[in-house]
Amino acid sequence: MAEPSIFFAEVNERQGVFHRRAFLLGGFSGVGLVALGAQLAHLQLIETERYTKLSANNQFNFRMTPPPRGLIVDRNGVVLASNRPNFRLMVAKDKGVDPAGTLKTLAEFVPMDDGRQARLLREISNAPRRSPVQIMEDMTWEQFSAINIRAPELPGVTADMGEVRVYPYGGAFAHVIGYVAKVNKSDLTTTGPNADPILLNPGFRIGRQGVEQAFDLDLRGKPGAQKVEVDANGHEVATDPAGDIKAIPGKEIVLTLDADIQNRAEEIFGSESGAAVMMDCRSGDILCMYSGPSFDANKFVRGLTATEYKELAQYDHKPLFNKALTANYPPGSTFKTMVALAALENGYDPATTHVCGKVWFWGGRPWHCDQAHGVQNLHTAIATSCDIYFYQCALAIGPDKIAKVAREFGLGKEFDIGIPGQKKGLVPDTAYKRRAFPKDPVWHPGETPSMGIGQGYTHLNPLQLCVQCSRLANGRKALLPRLIKSIGGVERPSGAAVGDLPFKPENIDFIRTGMAAVTGANGERIAHATGFGQADLGLGPFLMAGKSGTAQSRGYAGGTGAHGAVGEWKLRDHAWFIAFAPYDAPRYAVSILVEHGGFGAGASGPRARELLRVALLKDPEIRAKIEHPLPIPEAPKVESDPDVVDPQTPAAQAVQAAAEQQPT
Repeated sequence: MAEPSIFFAEVNERQGVFHRRAFLLGGFSGVGLVALGAQLAHLQLIETERYTKLSANNQFNFRMTPPPRGLIVDRNGVVLASNRPNFRLMVAKDKGVDPAGTLKTLAEFVPMDDGRQARLLREISNAPRRSPVQIMEDMTWEQFSAINIRAPELPGVTADMGEVRVYPYGGAFAHVIGYVAKVNKSDLTTTGPNADPILLNPGFRIGRQGVEQAFDLDLRGKPGAQKVEVDANGHEVATDPAGDIKAIPGKEIVLTLDADIQNRAEEIFGSESGAAVMMDCRSGDILCMYSGPSFDANKFVRGLTATEYKELAQYDHKPLFNKALTANYPPGSTFKTMVALAALENGYDPATTHVCGKVWFWGGRPWHCDQAHGVQNLHTAIATSCDIYFYQCALAIGPDKIAKVAREFGLGKEFDIGIPGQKKGLVPDTAYKRRAFPKDPVWHPGETPSMGIGQGYTHLNPLQLCVQCSRLANGRKALLPRLIKSIGGVERPSGAAVGDLPFKPENIDFIRTGMAAVTGANGERIAHATGFGQADLGLGPFLMAGKSGTAQSRGYAGGTGAHGAVGEWKLRDHAWFIAFAPYDAPRYAVSILVEHGGFGAGASGPRARELLRVALLKDPEIRAKIEHPLPIPEAPKVESDPDVVDPQTPAAQAVQAAAEQQPT
């Protein structure tokens, strides 16, 4: 039998082990409780604000809202592109939503044929979950309210109010301003401004063409957000206007255009195909840039049907084509001003005469003119637009010298006016011939006469011819055209902040005097002057100088073309006219193209006259002089035949001297 002492020793040892273990466990438990308490204190005292926000986010969401697109206005603040309220209908793909059935139900309230439903089903199927797809916009109040009343019965359907782009003047500005349209997949990028999630918003629109496209980022603004309360499934149950984030509107863009002149251009062109460009020949500001016929940009915002687009695209007058910038046609006789200036700058004697008998034989072939003008010098040849004179004038100086002068007047060049779409055309020279025709790189003498009358390889657009006329009218500055006046209140550089033209002032004055003789602005009455009688604008002493041009669109041989305004429309000549006014102190210059319009003086001259009238009547200084003219001193009475040119004028004396030298 074991002794009791041994038994108690064993018991004591076991109790010691137990106590040590209990102490260790208690220590570990204490440390754990302290750590837990510290973490709870950290969460409750320090992280309270953070977790309050996270819990709020489980209850509230922010729905992005597109910003109001920036306004586009003319130089006087007339709104050309703005936004208006728009009732729209949207459907989102979500659990429990039957898109096909939903569209069938909605078709009872809004017009939606089977084809449109099929297209919308594809869009809904391709859209992210809960991302709304716009079904219709511009709903009537009756349609909007009928759908809103039935909202509880239509899961995934939203009828709300957004904004839609509107163009008050429809087609008058369509080619310049462009339009906005839905965002396509090709517009989206992974980086840069087009990666912004706002582009996925069904109400967001992106710029297409013109100012809307070129300055899209400036016009977009910055999106806002609407605070909405959602349930556990993410469905909106309420809004919290106090938590909304306001959107920042896009910048306002001010154009140099004048709405009155632009709208008048649309009126006077009617259904004709062509373009009109007007510039302030003191500043370079573009006051009018019209291309007709045009299209209603508002229809592009809503979206054209396939039939509507096909009609526009296939119409032979090309309404989608911006003829002011991209219609490159032979300039015809308007180019003779450049030939004459090149001749003067290279020592050509303006008293040099040639006889026009309507046909001139040279180089083994006949060269024709519209009329038999008789003896002509450089001045009268500009007034009568004598082809036979300018055939020989061009041969005397050659293509390179003509091209050099023409380019100094902006011909064959592109200008930074802010919008895309320009085609610079061509002012040919011997270097061009070598580049373009490697198998026949030599400039042949027979190619020069055609260049002398603005035909052959020479192709220009209405903007370039307006720049040419503006620089001639200014007489000193190499003006640049300006279309964008300011963006967001920041003024753009003036078109007059340029250098001077590298030509003798007296030579430019000679060309301007010739243009005055075309219309009779300087009092001359030259027989066969192409625009005689058009100088009078009906505005008192303010007269117009100009130059007509009739450009072949096809050769006349074999009946493939028609001279003037006869025959099939697409075979007729193109009609040009460039002009400036007032003649004695120029302020405005214009170029007019009537596509297949026939003769320039008949089709384009009256349109140039009317646009200049509008511009002058809107000019406060000119209008004041018209309404309150200065007294005109009495002129001495002179007995003279009004149909006879004053024999004392230098031009008449030169013609008379040349006539006396001709063999009888």
